[in-house]
Amino acid sequence: MNKLIKGISLIVVLAMSFLFASEPIGPPESKRQAEANTEEVLAVAPPPFSEGIFPCSECHFEEDEVDTAPREVDFHDTVFFDHASESRWCLDCHDSKNRDMLHLADGRLISFEESYRLCGQCHAQQKNDWMAGDHGRRTGSWSGQKEYLLCAHCHNPHSPAFQPIKPLPAPIRQENIR
Repeated sequence: MNKLIKGISLIVVLAMSFLFASEPIGPPESKRQAEANTEEVLAVAPPPFSEGIFPCSECHFEEDEVDTAPREVDFHDTVFFDHASESRWCLDCHDSKNRDMLHLADGRLISFEESYRLCGQCHAQQKNDWMAGDHGRRTGSWSGQKEYLLCAHCHNPHSPAFQPIKPLPAPIRQENIR
């Protein structure tokens, strides 16, 4: 009986030391931080570029002097900007030197195919829902490769609110089909 009590005591001591150890269980902090900073790049359909607008580098060159002051840009008169327009403007998302790229808030350049990362900086809940398949559209197998549509496939990034659409007629009820 004495050996049983000693054995149980040893197990309890080991369990307590395991639970209250000063070293965290799992990867070291630097590895956890590195994992948090990397984001999986998802397979997405190509962005829906407006014809004649992309690539931007056909008109904008890296060596061009860039006026970074927010203002209306006359040349892009087909772009109606209504996306937090009182606090945002073009170069908050588009890179001033490499116009064929977007940039995140921390300055990292991303391609237009990764624009969901840019949108997700302000719209985190929608991005999480989108990645889970609850917002937007994705195709593919539930257990295999998936392809996502970008935010810009459904929302105009310059004026993202859905535009009014004409409703379709109601479907014909099964019993009324002849």
